[in-house]
Amino acid sequence: MIYNNCNSYLIFCVLSSVFTYDDLSYNKTASQSRRVAWPFSDVSNAKNAVDRNALSCTKAQYIGLNSPDKTLWWKVNLGGVYNIYSVNIIFKNYKGYESRQRGRFAGFSLYVSSTGYIPGSTLCYKDGPELPPLNLTTTCIESGRYVIFYNERLKDIIYPEGYKTLNVSTELCEFIVKGCSSPGVYGNNCDKRCPNNCKDSTCHIQNGTCFACKSRWTGEFCNRGIILFI
Repeated sequence: MIYNNCNSYLIFCVLSSVFTYDDLSYNKTASQSRRVAWPFSDVSNAKNAVDRNALSCTKAQYIGLNSPDKTLWWKVNLGGVYNIYSVNIIFKNYKGYESRQRGRFAGFSLYVSSTGYIPGSTLCYKDGPELPPLNLTTTCIESGRYVIFYNERLKDIIYPEGYKTLNVSTELCEFIVKGCSSPGVYGNNCDKRCPNNCKDSTCHIQNGTCFACKSRWTGEFCNRGIILFI
């Protein structure tokens, strides 16, 4: 798995230039568990993470050992089921407090879902135990309609060094999901059709293998019929 930003890992920049995937999350519908109450609602709105303005960020209600909330989530509805390649998250930074911010975001998970709920979804990234960079990109080769950011600070859990457990504020400035904007396609340029018998016309965005098959078909490319004996 390749992650972090271009300043830290040149190899990811090279790969990104080869894969010309679309921005699936730009201006799509976003929601979050509970946002911080500000006089102006737009200041901490969930949609700020998909507006492509890194100066506007979400701000979820605090979680932690001294907070009533122990978990939080933020999710984006892509508007349809798409083949996904990667997720890029830009977290809020404050000059002189980068270590604190990294400790606040540490340990988060990313899920891909067809329903918008974590139960029954697919985990595509789990952060830790090292602290994450504040500009993180990870491959997330899945198929789905929703991408969910989740984090928690639970009682009676010993967290790794550097993890913040008190007044944990989550501020997502940009959340960019890359993939194929046309359904049922794959490839570096999204110009190849998924095999006919892939369930929901979705497949691995790079090699075209099916995530699941339609009824009575099997195999990586769902090209082998199942013989039924009556």
